[in-house]
Amino acid sequence: MIMHKVKNILYIIVFLLITAGMGVSVWQTIREEIDYDYVVETNVPFAPFEFYENRQIVGVDVDIVNRVAEKLHKTIQIKNVEFDVIIDNVEAGRIADAGAAGLTITPARAEKVNFTIPYYNSVQYVIYNRDMPPSLRDNHVVWEALAGARLGSQIGSTGYLFVDNEIENGVLSGTGTTIKGIDSHQLAADAIQAHIIDYAIADELVAKFITEKNPGLDALPLYYAGATREEDYPVEESYAIAVNKNRTELLEAFNEILAEMLTQDEEGMTEIDKLVLKHMGLSNE
Repeated sequence: MIMHKVKNILYIIVFLLITAGMGVSVWQTIREEIDYDYVVETNVPFAPFEFYENRQIVGVDVDIVNRVAEKLHKTIQIKNVEFDVIIDNVEAGRIADAGAAGLTITPARAEKVNFTIPYYNSVQYVIYNRDMPPSLRDNHVVWEALAGARLGSQIGSTGYLFVDNEIENGVLSGTGTTIKGIDSHQLAADAIQAHIIDYAIADELVAKFITEKNPGLDALPLYYAGATREEDYPVEESYAIAVNKNRTELLEAFNEILAEMLTQDEEGMTEIDKLVLKHMGLSNE
């Protein structure tokens, strides 16, 4: 009986210690959330716009957010989340005030959130194995060259949306082309080398960043086919910051900072251009 009581007491002590620890942890989490004036969600990795460096999230988007925090004299937390939840989280406004993740402006997204002025234009690229390239049209790939292929792109990205639209309603409709949603562009590139997919679709800078680190891969821009080769035109998109529709102060601050950072210097370079080069490792600054 004595031993049984001792065991019970020990169980109670352990239980209290565990729950006390959980209580502290929960309190700290809540306290951390309260300490920030705004929360901006992002999705890593998406170099050079957001990626990890020494366990810290860095990149062009992070630099923009930090400038806004300085301007407003506010604290802003940057949180890494799944890409395809960012717009909905910002729309709800409960756990995120804004999203900075190389987000493309689309009509569907603009119904849910406010977008800042565009700060970067990007072309979609096709990543492929150098030993098995798609049919090329000069120095680019047209949609028709992907007919019947197994394609992959990051879930929720514009690359995925572009491909899905072409399969459903465009030139790839009825061609047997498939699209596989993958958690990140890097994993999509890995899927090429594992022969799970044939080609991956990603934004230009991401595609170049990936191919520079993977010698067996290459990438070329994706185009819509014109009546002649000279009339082919790229699949383009514009990046902007998504802001909750009730956060007018935050939206105005982002737009003011972006306008400053998009001003060209004597050489025609903007601060955004320089940050892209810096985070791509192509600048000494």
